[in-house]
Amino acid sequence: MADNKSFAQQFIATPGKPFKLSKCDPRDASAFRDKDEAKADIEQDALKIDALQNRLYAEDKHALLVVLQGIDCSGKDGTVRAVFNTCGPIGVTNTSFKGPTPLELAHDYLWRVHQAVPAKGFIGVFNRSHYEDVLVVKVKKLASPEAIEKRYDEINHFEKMLSNNGTRILKFMLNISKDEQAERLRDRVATPEKRWKFNPADLEDRALWDDYMAAYETAITRCSTDHAPWHVIPADRNWVRNAAIARIVRETLEEMNPQFPEPKGWDPANVKIT
Repeated sequence: MADNKSFAQQFIATPGKPFKLSKCDPRDASAFRDKDEAKADIEQDALKIDALQNRLYAEDKHALLVVLQGIDCSGKDGTVRAVFNTCGPIGVTNTSFKGPTPLELAHDYLWRVHQAVPAKGFIGVFNRSHYEDVLVVKVKKLASPEAIEKRYDEINHFEKMLSNNGTRILKFMLNISKDEQAERLRDRVATPEKRWKFNPADLEDRALWDDYMAAYETAITRCSTDHAPWHVIPADRNWVRNAAIARIVRETLEEMNPQFPEPKGWDPANVKIT
């Protein structure tokens, strides 16, 4: 495995430079020595994330926002289970962004997103996110090109505001290949316990694969910033995806270094409970 200092860096789309998905192998497993070790790392990192989350919640000064963005079958739900299931329900929120409701459409596109941003002391996970408004909205032409063009800067300003106010942002693009998506879709159709996950509309999006990949390249190029860089994670192998994200989340929390607060107004040494 790469050393801790450079681990996240190998996945980051360099801010200010054009990004090309063709340079990222969805099956790349070079960040890890082998599958067994990576799976063991996931379990250990999940335990450490749980302990760090307890400190983050107790300190109540900062928040961590984790954005999971990827095309159908890229493993967003699986990532949440692998990385955050060890955490208790206190202090962690998970928001899945689906098609906007009439109420949400009556507001600006960031309105519903801002309401779901984690409060201080919390880890907030976005399963899809505000980037849908420069991805699916762009590909399906649900807004004008002029409106979409403005959104890249608006998103950057929004994320900068969150960062300035104590929210650390981790953005992960789960990079799955078209062939792997086909295998996972077939598995959903063939397995009774998984059929609930299949939506025939997914095939419509699959037919627009090249358009979606182009939209992702633009979004990552325009919105990978110093305060909220994009991490492009190989997602054809679940264990690589989960191990990489767990390690980056853990190291980010360690860098944030939340601390249990000291008692205010009382001295533990003077407390006598009878």
